[in-house]
Amino acid sequence: MARISFSCLLPASWHFSLSLLGCVARQRVFCAIFFTCFLLLLLTLYQTDHWGPAPRGGRVNKYLSIVENMEATDVLNPLLNYGIVVDCGSSGSRVFVYYWPPHNGNPHTLLDIRQMRAQDHTPVVKKIKPGISTLALTPEKASDYLHPLLSFAAAHIPKKKHRETPLYILCTAGMRLLTDSQQAAILEDLVTDVPVEFDFLFSSSHAEVISGKQEGVYAWIGINFVLGRFDHAEEGEEAVVEVTTGGQNQEPISRRRTVGIIDMGGASLQIAYEVPGAISFSSPEQEEAAKSLLAEFNLGCDVEHTQHVYRVYVTTFLGFGGNMARQRYEDDLINATLSKNRESTPYLDPCLPRGLSETAQRGGRAAYLRGQGDWPRCQAAVRPFLGLHNGTLSLRGVYQAPIDFRNSEFYGFSEFYYCTEDVLRIGGQYDSAKYAKAATDYCATEWSTLKQRLDSKLYSSQADLSRLKYQCFKSAWMYEVLHSGFRFPQDYPSLKTAQLVYDKEVQWTLGAMLFKTRFMPLRDRQQEAFRQSHPSWLRASFVYNHYLFFACILVVLLAILLYILRLRRIHQRELRQAEALDLLWAEEGRCSSPEGGSREMPDMEDGGRVLTASSRGTVTSSNLAIDTKLCGGRVLDVSPEGTAGR
Repeated sequence: MARISFSCLLPASWHFSLSLLGCVARQRVFCAIFFTCFLLLLLTLYQTDHWGPAPRGGRVNKYLSIVENMEATDVLNPLLNYGIVVDCGSSGSRVFVYYWPPHNGNPHTLLDIRQMRAQDHTPVVKKIKPGISTLALTPEKASDYLHPLLSFAAAHIPKKKHRETPLYILCTAGMRLLTDSQQAAILEDLVTDVPVEFDFLFSSSHAEVISGKQEGVYAWIGINFVLGRFDHAEEGEEAVVEVTTGGQNQEPISRRRTVGIIDMGGASLQIAYEVPGAISFSSPEQEEAAKSLLAEFNLGCDVEHTQHVYRVYVTTFLGFGGNMARQRYEDDLINATLSKNRESTPYLDPCLPRGLSETAQRGGRAAYLRGQGDWPRCQAAVRPFLGLHNGTLSLRGVYQAPIDFRNSEFYGFSEFYYCTEDVLRIGGQYDSAKYAKAATDYCATEWSTLKQRLDSKLYSSQADLSRLKYQCFKSAWMYEVLHSGFRFPQDYPSLKTAQLVYDKEVQWTLGAMLFKTRFMPLRDRQQEAFRQSHPSWLRASFVYNHYLFFACILVVLLAILLYILRLRRIHQRELRQAEALDLLWAEEGRCSSPEGGSREMPDMEDGGRVLTASSRGTVTSSNLAIDTKLCGGRVLDVSPEGTAGR
């Protein structure tokens, strides 16, 4: 009969044997349970690395999977971290909720911050109106004003994560127009009341009015983060730059090339790009002016490492947006018309489509305009508004950091995209020759034809009559800003116009969250160091792997059950042995004759018990088998199993 024995270096009673062929049904069930648990334990130990923390060193492909980004955030995952940014703008305030998995421990990689999505797959974003700057006279209502936004964010973030979720309230253009005392009063109310109502990680440094320079830097960080430009460069990758940071004696480092951004809105124009090389200044005055336009910062979590030290040039030009530029242009036309006493004579405007008539009015004064549709003349007409007449070669004479046009890349947003895509339908990769030809043809088209095309829906769904009217002017203005103002070469091949990046709008709040939380990987690394200081089996079994923990509990319970069964079997065997001995003494008494009596045999011990037998009986203590050969002609056999035959 096949038997398998198990033994442990524990109490001797843990030694037992199992018969796989001869055991009863109940024993077979216990055998099956034991072997199942044993295999589960081995499988769990093998899978610990898969169920534990993610392996280090692997690259994370951030924001490149559109399908993944559209999925709802798994709020049941206890490893996720959350963050909140409130953008307090001039027309309203918006709250953005972000999340990120644990840092992988590599000090050279950044947090993988993503926008949170609700169960219906929509971004967790909410907006209210008007702007917070309207509370200048009632600053005590600031916290009540933001309460709907913070309640919205709190409802989407797991309750147990609130205390470790950072909250940043960042105010922009509208608040900048208030006095310092008004700004301070509003921020003071937020710092005092918000922590009373919400358990977020929030302090006085988390509520501030940011400058236009900070906003531009955050926008630049957000775009490059989404594009993956902060990741390590692959071996053999061409889009790399040599970066010089820190001291003069520090060796240049090679890393992935970042992109610059040019954003032309309705009122202002902003540009931001990295300056990887050392900068030389022509005069102390120029160096002093450059300090306010250059921002150097470290996105890494370790200040000793310069892998993520960036020097970014960022500046904003008020009045250089598409709409404000048109207003300045019309103001100049009205003044010129009045000075020449030609109010009743239409002015031939080269920047309006051919055949379009319009009246420009300013403060009771008016100028009658008739479109001429001459794009080259329109270029010449808008060029003086760039501010290049003061002998400088930059917009409004503002210092501009050098750009390596042979090794750089730019993205154009807002008006750059609208001018190229809404009616010209050539958005994306920018080609100056192709763009100039398309703009020239558009301006020369009759206004009636353009309206027919709009009615036939040949243009973008975003195009309207206003876009058709001012497309000729705005296309010329964009061209001149790019090539005459920022001095981009005509054959520059690395400019893309875009509205979305990977099918989503990238907000500057993403860059703000990344910048504000740049030191958080240090916390994850400290926690990981704490875990590594403990034995690996303890960390794997009881910290990371609850499956292994329950498997061990099950094995222990099974072992206790088997031990109890073992004790029960020993107890039952002892009872049967006692019954057999009692039967033996009874038989010996009947076998003894009155004449001969009984003769004493030497006493024998068995497990501390004294056995007395007659001369005709033999007791063997090793196997507890008693063979009585002569007992009135009868044979008595007592086996360990407790059976007796006569």
